[in-house]
Amino acid sequence: MIIRPVRTEDSRNFLDMLKQLDKETSFMMLEPGERTTTLEDMEANIRSAVTSGSLTLILEDEDHIAGFLSASRGSAARIRHRAYIVMGILKDYRGRGLGKKLFEELEKWAPEHHITRLELTVMTHNDAAIHLYEKMGFQIEGTKKKSLLVNGIYVDEYYMGRILSMP
Repeated sequence: MIIRPVRTEDSRNFLDMLKQLDKETSFMMLEPGERTTTLEDMEANIRSAVTSGSLTLILEDEDHIAGFLSASRGSAARIRHRAYIVMGILKDYRGRGLGKKLFEELEKWAPEHHITRLELTVMTHNDAAIHLYEKMGFQIEGTKKKSLLVNGIYVDEYYMGRILSMP
């Protein structure tokens, strides 16, 4: 298993992995079949992320992608120091410590790019993810009530953050 930044030539495999994640879990934003991203859109998204100073790491298992972590940094001067995190790992690869490894790579990248705050949201009943985020130093900063509508049921989300020290 290799962890590396996504490249435009990964667009097809990355898009396929995201569509599979949409089917495998209700913890991600999009429902199965809701993703309308084209291959061209994905290529443009990857190029845009790179030029904006954001990061997308992928878990590469031979010829396919098993998961990802993206850190989208703020564009305005007042929020350029922070990055919003989204992570997803395919079902067959969960429970192997790969989420922790993705965060460890993020922790190497962040100081080099003057990121001092990491933030994310997570459904309040996603115990495995909350455990990982807390283990990685995130703290619950608030609750977003009825933030999502999943299968006809309103779901709350925790807003979590982590302050990084600069070297």
